[in-house]
Amino acid sequence: MRPTPYRRLLAALLFVACALVSMASAPAAAVRTAGVDRHIRHDYPPGGLGPEVTARLDRAIEDVRQQAGIPGVVVGLWMPGKGSYVRATGVADKVTRRPMTPDVFLRIGSETKTFTVTALLELVDDHRIRLDDPISRYVRGVPNGRRITLRQLAEMRSGLFPYTADPDFVHDLLSDPQRSFTPREVLAYGFRHKNTFAPGAQFQYSNTNLVLLGLVVEKVSGQRLADFIDERVLGPARLHHTLLPQGPEFPEPHPRGYTNQTLTGAVADSTDWNPSWAWAAGAMISDLHDLRRWARIVATGTLLSPETQAQRLKTLPTGFPGTSYGLGIFETSGWIGHNGSIPGYETVTVYLPSQKATLVVMTNTDISSQGQEPSTLLARAITQIVTPNNVYDGAATAG
Repeated sequence: MRPTPYRRLLAALLFVACALVSMASAPAAAVRTAGVDRHIRHDYPPGGLGPEVTARLDRAIEDVRQQAGIPGVVVGLWMPGKGSYVRATGVADKVTRRPMTPDVFLRIGSETKTFTVTALLELVDDHRIRLDDPISRYVRGVPNGRRITLRQLAEMRSGLFPYTADPDFVHDLLSDPQRSFTPREVLAYGFRHKNTFAPGAQFQYSNTNLVLLGLVVEKVSGQRLADFIDERVLGPARLHHTLLPQGPEFPEPHPRGYTNQTLTGAVADSTDWNPSWAWAAGAMISDLHDLRRWARIVATGTLLSPETQAQRLKTLPTGFPGTSYGLGIFETSGWIGHNGSIPGYETVTVYLPSQKATLVVMTNTDISSQGQEPSTLLARAITQIVTPNNVYDGAATAG
């Protein structure tokens, strides 16, 4: 049975699975140029992984792309002492057949959560908030807000109903994808439901949690979330191609995005859909270079005190084998980071501390097949080759 749009959106926003649906997309030549890697070529010489590994990666990525019907893919892999690999293949636009290139901007979905939680943790380091403060101290009207802590929100253990699981929200979003939602508007969809469990009792991935944390950052800092992230996170991290947009704005160059999260289930071009509904949970935009830098920064705690970073990496079981979740970050098979999925786009940005390796995967579709996400299929195929003892196998997140 074909999933309904409601079930597709809910699945993509509640947790990351793993593979892809066929989408007609003729093959395009792979792109691997020095200009692509203009920011990193000094660290890793071209072809540093060797011709045999490079050829295996080329084949694996193209096989997944073709079998899954992914229009375009960008992959970056950096392994100190071994070399690097950057590849773009397929098309950025199915109509014009414009090739995918590694310098594109992409909507990064739930990778936004790593930025929002980093902003929150900087306020912890500033001694302006505490992780065990109740959300009711900062935001009124939260069901059971006196018992739900900021920590439980960041851990996905609040028990608050995910607004993306509300049928009216899904209908309203898909009926008018250009609509602008405010944080309070999306929270209202979730707050009309009873909480799903007692605070801290279990794991449930929910964008409701991160929208609330975004409001906390704004209230305590006195700034818009986008401005605080820009000043305290993006600036110090030197991420000059990353932003939290206010609406559908999308820097060039960017690929067209393709989704079947529509009222009819038909594939649509979602490039200019307004991501305001995801806000602090999933609206940000970035590129390969910035995500490569961010993977190490967020996994090693460059912007935070050692004590706060230790709290962040204290992961708990999710119910998904091999995957645990900390404060806006997951660990799966040794890889630390996050993935993202938003209609039309998917990403994976992870760091493997044991090898100081970084992997970034970007696709211009979120259409799944056999219950698996495009980005997960690619990340799994890549890590099976380069880190066989640490094979990425998806995360308990999406959206």
